[in-house]
Amino acid sequence: MRNLVIGGGIVVTMDSDRRIIDGGTVHVRDGRIAAIVGPNEEISATENAEIIDASGMLVLPGLIDAHAHAGHALVKTLGSDDGKAWFDACRQIYTLGSDEEFWRADAALFALERIKAGVTTGISMLGGGDSISRTDHPGVADAHFNAVRQAGTRAMLAVGANRPPFPWRFRDWDHDRGERDVSFEQQLEICRQVATSWHGAENGRLSVAITYPVSRLGEPLPNGVTADLVTEHARQVRALSKELGLRFTQDGHREGSIAYAHDTQDLLGEDAFLSHCTNLAEADIAALRESGASVVHNPSAVASINGRCPVPELIDQGVTVAIGSDAPAPDRSGDMIRHMQQAMHYHRRHFRDDQILPPGKALEMVTIDAARAIGLETDIGSLEPGKKADIVLLDLRKPHLVPANMPLHRAIYFANGADIDTTIVDGDILMRGRAVTSLDEGSVLDAADAAIAKALERTGLTTLLETRSGFWGQSRYT
Repeated sequence: MRNLVIGGGIVVTMDSDRRIIDGGTVHVRDGRIAAIVGPNEEISATENAEIIDASGMLVLPGLIDAHAHAGHALVKTLGSDDGKAWFDACRQIYTLGSDEEFWRADAALFALERIKAGVTTGISMLGGGDSISRTDHPGVADAHFNAVRQAGTRAMLAVGANRPPFPWRFRDWDHDRGERDVSFEQQLEICRQVATSWHGAENGRLSVAITYPVSRLGEPLPNGVTADLVTEHARQVRALSKELGLRFTQDGHREGSIAYAHDTQDLLGEDAFLSHCTNLAEADIAALRESGASVVHNPSAVASINGRCPVPELIDQGVTVAIGSDAPAPDRSGDMIRHMQQAMHYHRRHFRDDQILPPGKALEMVTIDAARAIGLETDIGSLEPGKKADIVLLDLRKPHLVPANMPLHRAIYFANGADIDTTIVDGDILMRGRAVTSLDEGSVLDAADAAIAKALERTGLTTLLETRSGFWGQSRYT
């Protein structure tokens, strides 16, 4: 952790007064913000401090990606926009074709993307969709966390159990190299081991959450599986989160499922954050208000094509709403500026109203609101004395960000992740002048290419790299 003095920029504090200080200086001592002063204010010098000239830049809290998936950084575009083929590929690769090197390479690649886009905190579910949790062996989570530890970003990994029926079958390429059947009880025990090993590691920079799949109302259950069994499993997983003091998250809520999770399964609470949340009923919104659970909106996800998260309505009801990337696959990115812009246009188009979701609110949803949703608002999400020094500098001296007026509006509407100049986590500089210092970019990219190539060969899915019929010359795929 370094002592830093970041001066000369436009400091966007995101504090309770939403102060913007032109020519402000941020003083960082021992990984935390010591003071923020204006251009005409003085503070005692920070000893042995590194000086960062932020002239021509916005100084922002590190951006937060409140929902994503481990594994997805390596499976971008597989199936050429065939959603079913892509989901099937994820299931095969994640359960039978991936080794610990796959999960390490994925975590390093996504961490690198996040650093370069100014995303200092990311939440990732350990697996694909809402149904595949790689909690068959603790080595998978170890590989993920070891990569993130080296990258230097702040991360929360959500681990949990799969849907019944059990056992689930996984292939272990790192130990006995054979296939093994894994029970619900075994997955629960692995979750406990992962939490014991990693929650609070690296001075709190790494943490663990607990997850369980959403009950899909209206869909038939597999043979031998009852709603009572699903609820019993869900309650056991939720009990583990409460026992260990971990956040609880679920992926893929839609009409009726939030009310069911609250009223029937007793899963929600102020420590819960729920992703997607599309086509909600009034009972779902009432359950959110009553329980205090937060929502993570993923405007660039396929779920937001198939349904709509009622973000403005939820905000008006007092529900905390954050934004997530939903990870880079199959067709998006880890650039949270892109997702802010997508969210604004998405809901304005829905209401035919360009006054919906002001840019300041969108920025709150990837900073202080996101920090509140994941339970870290006392440490991150704003630039305030005492908080951890997660800070990014956005270069405003770009053609698409000039003329030099209304700088915050310009950044939110026109910037992209490539405009981030400097990324700092816990006072450590992970990138400066677009050069990443914590990772060797070339090595990360090479390892990612090798890991997905091996997984595709193991599963026989190399045909998913081919371009589908209809890619050219017509209005939709054949």
